[in-house]
Amino acid sequence: MERLIEILEEIEDGVDYENCTTLIDEHYLDSLAIISLVAELEDEFDIVIPTVEIIPDNFNSAKAMWEMITRLQEEG
Repeated sequence: MERLIEILEEIEDGVDYENCTTLIDEHYLDSLAIISLVAELEDEFDIVIPTVEIIPDNFNSAKAMWEMITRLQEEG
């Protein structure tokens, strides 16, 4: 989770990623940030994020992203 927070801060600094649950809803992350984020997460965590997973529910919080990453790693 710590590395995820670091990646998020590299993309958009100044957001409380530990507690924010509205990253998409409140436009902290825009579509370009999401594209960059997906690429970074795939490289860093050795996963493939299918298009069907790129939904606000999976990207509104660091916790939701971490749960998606963990699930995709387990599915391998």
